[in-house]
Amino acid sequence: MPSRGRSVLRRLAARGTVMAVGAGMAVTAGLAAAPEVRASPAATGPLRWAPCDDPAKPGAECATLSVPVDWTHPEGPKFDLAVARRKATDPGARVDSMVFGPGGPGDSGVQMVVGNVGRFSPEVRRRFDIVSFDPRGVGRSNPVTCSSGLLAERPSPELKSQAGFDATLAYNKRLRADCRARTGPVFDHLDTAQTVRDVDALRVALGERKLTFHGSSYGTLLGAQYAETYPRRVRAMVLESVIDHSVAATGDFLRAEAASAEDSFREFVKWCDGTADCALHGRDVRAVWQALLTRAGRGELEDPAKPGSPLSSPDLVNKVAFRKFYEADHAGLATAIARMHAGRPLPASPTSTAPLPPAAPVFCSDWHLPVRDHRTYASLVAMMNRTAPDLPYLLPIHMVAACLGAPTANPQHRLDARGVPPILVSNALHDPATGYPWAVSVARQLGRSGVLLTYEGHGHGSVTSGPCMENAVDSYLTDLTLPPRGTSCPALDPVNAAGSPPRRLP
Repeated sequence: MPSRGRSVLRRLAARGTVMAVGAGMAVTAGLAAAPEVRASPAATGPLRWAPCDDPAKPGAECATLSVPVDWTHPEGPKFDLAVARRKATDPGARVDSMVFGPGGPGDSGVQMVVGNVGRFSPEVRRRFDIVSFDPRGVGRSNPVTCSSGLLAERPSPELKSQAGFDATLAYNKRLRADCRARTGPVFDHLDTAQTVRDVDALRVALGERKLTFHGSSYGTLLGAQYAETYPRRVRAMVLESVIDHSVAATGDFLRAEAASAEDSFREFVKWCDGTADCALHGRDVRAVWQALLTRAGRGELEDPAKPGSPLSSPDLVNKVAFRKFYEADHAGLATAIARMHAGRPLPASPTSTAPLPPAAPVFCSDWHLPVRDHRTYASLVAMMNRTAPDLPYLLPIHMVAACLGAPTANPQHRLDARGVPPILVSNALHDPATGYPWAVSVARQLGRSGVLLTYEGHGHGSVTSGPCMENAVDSYLTDLTLPPRGTSCPALDPVNAAGSPPRRLP
């Protein structure tokens, strides 16, 4: 592991002191892969739960946890981390709390617990208090706040010249200064290494001796770095749709992301060619799609999120196609393409997936993806377009553009989690955002502790994709029973959604 990345984790961990917290339990640990870490006196006292303020979705409880703005100075300024839980539906069978690490970056764990607890299996809801939080800078946890007018001026990622590149650098600098002034000191401490300490403070406040954790998408980076920092404090950990934070080079990162997205497009075309119910069945799907991209480039398509405004080709890729790949909604994508091809606008939809706060500040804090100049940027775009010829200007290049000139507090490094118990790594074979090779890589970095569970289907997310996946994950979380190494679960058959038993990968 590069010393720069590892030193961030060590520096954060080493500043803590011994303290009896929560239910009066002294927290100590002898760590194999990191210095001994103690609970900070900055995170003390039990959580005071009260019903959340959503009467339409009763049953969830909310609280706040006071944590330091900067864990390297635990006695300094603090802010309130918003937390939510739903208690186990069968208290007599309760195992402990399971902390969910939300994705994004920028997703609200509080909203997940309050409004979308069905994302978890019935067995997990029965056996665990499901707990999550709004990560620092998100939702109710000192949210990143920026000028709406300045955000509206954000340059397109389609940088045409060195002058455009320089203008983006200057814009990013202005935006960071504006967001910092409006957000406060938390803005400079949004990286995942800081959030790792927030999670450990939450574990202590919950009264749990060890952490049971489920991280999804960007939450897998949080889980992996928690395991690295506190390997002896992990009871069980599921990493679902896995981020590989060891990918160091900008080109390697973008190539991997483009390859995963293009794989999903190819799978969509294959499905449409072989499925009579596809709205584009019998047609040249790629030709229809390329024609739409051309029309979008001429400003002839309407943005479903902003009626009356044109839908750009990058937004066609990211708002329409990429979003459907996330959901593994091939039928929905085919219908949308057919509708636009016929000249009919799409129904109104949520806002863009483009990198708005806090997604960009968090991402930029965790990823060092330098681009020297416009020539280098143009070569990266060309490489992505060769890798994903059907999906120009994918979201990852937007993120790289948004991070030009930004400092990185928690740069990429290989995992070093020696001493951690077995961790279940779960990924779809055809995930558009966190490609399967990343899951294989992370499982290997975990060594004997990494157990890879493969869902042979599509989409971003996998743990409840049919009984095979669900049962394997449930058994691990509740009883610490791991599936055999090499286990895979077949893609759900739309005719026979019950799936079939697990099998071993060769």
